[in-house]
Amino acid sequence: MPAKGKHRRPKSQRATRAAAVATVGGAALALPLIGATGAQAATAGATTYTVKAGDTLSKIADAQHVEGGWKQLYQANKGVIGSDAGYIKPGAKLTLKAGAGTSTATATQASTTTATGSYVKPVDASVGTPYHQNGSMWSSGYHTGTDFTVATGTAIKSIAAGTVVSAGWDGSYGNEVVIKHADGKYSQYAHLSSVGVSAGQSVGAGSQIGLSGATGNVTGPHLHFEIRTSPTYGSDLDPLAYLREHGVTV
Repeated sequence: MPAKGKHRRPKSQRATRAAAVATVGGAALALPLIGATGAQAATAGATTYTVKAGDTLSKIADAQHVEGGWKQLYQANKGVIGSDAGYIKPGAKLTLKAGAGTSTATATQASTTTATGSYVKPVDASVGTPYHQNGSMWSSGYHTGTDFTVATGTAIKSIAAGTVVSAGWDGSYGNEVVIKHADGKYSQYAHLSSVGVSAGQSVGAGSQIGLSGATGNVTGPHLHFEIRTSPTYGSDLDPLAYLREHGVTV
């Protein structure tokens, strides 16, 4: 039975963003040119924060009492923000505390964990919408991956050792991670609430790479998981068949 959360992939996904530059906390930060209302703090003690128009990393770090200030906040969310610390996009979900999926400690663990030759499930959850289910909501005419029914905030794991080729926002996929494995295949993990790795990073089988969520074009939280012959859309293979070929029970 299809899971509640589905996504569709529009043919045109690229969005443009305009920004103005301001200086805070000793670094230049780009602020979206939308009616800035100033930084608004999330509930004290929260582990995540959703960026609002007018926010800056410095203001968020001060309001949320982030240890290490805006620099630590950036390092903990580099996979979401990207290589340019000057851009913080409204709607992006930032991790405020270590241990919530995008902390420096998590990234370090992911980069040093190795399990060459072994494979695991991407998440401990049941299967929702299956691979190749037909439907007009998908631009290809069918579901290019397999959905796992899982609540927001659940740990997502790399299925095998590999190298992260992309990590961050990708249109209707929301926050995603794509990993290249030793056999030349690529695994993709989409709709994440937060990303815990960055492009170029090495990960091992079972390394936590982010947290599940409902970002992008979805109707509810779930993990959209794909296996591809290239890092891009449209080169999909049957994800469950691939896992089973590598000894994973799904």
